[in-house]
Amino acid sequence: MNTPTTTPAAATSRRKFIGTTAAATVASTGLTVAQSANVAGSDQIKVGLIGCGGRGTGAASQALSTKQEGVFLHAVADAFKEKADGALSNLRNKVPDKVKVDDARIFAGTDAYQKVIESCDLVILTTPPGFRPYHFEAAVNAGKNIFMEKPVAVDSPGVRKVLEMAKVADEKNLKVVVGLQRRYQNCYREALAQVKEQGLIGDIVSGQVYWNGGGIWFRDKRPDQSELMYQINNWYFFTWLCGDHINEQHIHNIDVANWFIGGHPVSAQGMGGRMQRTEAKFGQIYDHHYVEYTYENGVRVNSQCRHQSGVANAVREEFTGTKGKIYLDNSGRCYVNNLKGETIWKYRPGGKDIGDVKGKAAKRLDPDPYQTEHDTLQAAIRDNTPLNNAYYGAESTMTAVMGRMATYSGKELKWEDALNSKVQHMPAIITPESEPPVSPGADGWYPIAIPGKDIPGAPVI
Repeated sequence: MNTPTTTPAAATSRRKFIGTTAAATVASTGLTVAQSANVAGSDQIKVGLIGCGGRGTGAASQALSTKQEGVFLHAVADAFKEKADGALSNLRNKVPDKVKVDDARIFAGTDAYQKVIESCDLVILTTPPGFRPYHFEAAVNAGKNIFMEKPVAVDSPGVRKVLEMAKVADEKNLKVVVGLQRRYQNCYREALAQVKEQGLIGDIVSGQVYWNGGGIWFRDKRPDQSELMYQINNWYFFTWLCGDHINEQHIHNIDVANWFIGGHPVSAQGMGGRMQRTEAKFGQIYDHHYVEYTYENGVRVNSQCRHQSGVANAVREEFTGTKGKIYLDNSGRCYVNNLKGETIWKYRPGGKDIGDVKGKAAKRLDPDPYQTEHDTLQAAIRDNTPLNNAYYGAESTMTAVMGRMATYSGKELKWEDALNSKVQHMPAIITPESEPPVSPGADGWYPIAIPGKDIPGAPVI
């Protein structure tokens, strides 16, 4: 099954979504369609990695593990030189024949991304999410094909920037994949066909989506670090860099809701806070969010995400329809029950009944969706076929951001108001000399949103 850029229902939603953004005219760089797709049909693809953490290293390994000939790593960049060096060491061990990076193409600093973009054909954008809109803009303006991780922004201006540049990418015939890998996973794609084409559960009337897990890493401040570089190194805990974990992780499940329903919600309200992660060092983000999303057709989706240990975990989705219920998770255990609770369809990874096979063993029966993303992107580049995930990537990012706005503020928000918010958490330009957008008080606490209260410096709407 080929992965479409959008489903038919989502295409209508996408047009409506784009129509709600402010009209913008983007200056052309003067590249022709042929120039902007300059690797189509050629014998090599020079890959550039921007953001050398664990996800970036993994994405680069997958980009270098496709069946396409002539693909190699040409340049890397990270805010921290040691991370760039670490990623290269890792990749040289995994795919030694595909790494062709000399010392002159190892770049460090907050402007290092520009040097990678200049010299490569395909760029991988895996820095902290706050930087994504501006790196995407630079790559599109330079006429490069792009893989970018989710989420694609942390605030409404960033989402609008991505949408603006997505249209320019189309004009330049660029190929764009966003790392929402469930869209490239066989069990989800087959489940969608059962819902949309076979009508197995009837019309969707409600949904539940979850990313409840134990937590995330934390990095202590080094004596030689500025406050800015400490926050960038500890990016997950700052809203201006991460967008909170509802945006950074839970976007996967929120994206599935938009995908299966066929559009974005029209409103959101919810609650959240910090109950376990209560120390000052943990920046600004919450450790739990609950959001009720309402869609245009009246469907309501309840969204849960939390970072708490010692409690029940769940990373999955389910949707109730007029004829039954579909259960989804990325282990491959996707199935449908009718209204009597009888299982009437079950996905079989690799065409096999997985029975008691669980977790990674079940996943291995199907292609790795992380790998499929890069296979699909490089095939589209070689064959010059249309591919642009930036639209649904922006739509699902905005859905997550609207959920965060709702939990931080305690207010019910409308889609148009959220999308058109002028509040910008991530500055357009960051240099090593920049002051970070937030700073700790004398007591070491960063400003944290409290619903119903006006906290100076706290990120709300």
